[in-house]
Amino acid sequence: MTKAGKVATLTRGQAARLGRALGGRPARPRPGGQAARMPFVLLVVALLGGGLISLLLLNSALNEGSFQLSKLRKETTALTDEEQALQRDVDAYSAPDALQRRAHELGLVPGGSPVFIGPDGKVEGSAAPAEAPPSPTPAPPAAQGASPAAPAASPPASQSPAAASPAQPSRQQPTPNPGR
Repeated sequence: MTKAGKVATLTRGQAARLGRALGGRPARPRPGGQAARMPFVLLVVALLGGGLISLLLLNSALNEGSFQLSKLRKETTALTDEEQALQRDVDAYSAPDALQRRAHELGLVPGGSPVFIGPDGKVEGSAAPAEAPPSPTPAPPAAQGASPAAPAASPPASQSPAAASPAQPSRQQPTPNPGR
């Protein structure tokens, strides 16, 4: 084959490139190219729009949850404050001096010496009705300032558990816990 034969056997792609390089007429765009891109562009726009709308809905739901959480926190704080106030009231009413004052207002008197019943049915101690202690008399103002560190008077011997039955061993009554 000669050189001329080789030039004549160019492929179609090579001939098109040679024609464009030499300034031949421009290649026509395919009419189906624009139409093939339109569904893809619409799909991308629809996906972006759907994503933005879903983000907006998600953001709205999170904000609503945040407002509800804030409201519940305020309610919890108010209820905690109320609980603490009620606990202070319970503590004030269960204090020993408050219980004694309320019992005195109701007309209750301190009990006498305790009586115990043993497991065999034997009664230990002697039962006696409780008597109201004498009401305290106010001391004169001069006597109050004279001895501020004077010891308190001891209870009468008739109310002491050891004096009630000297032959019996004395048992102490358990003291109840004030609410705890």
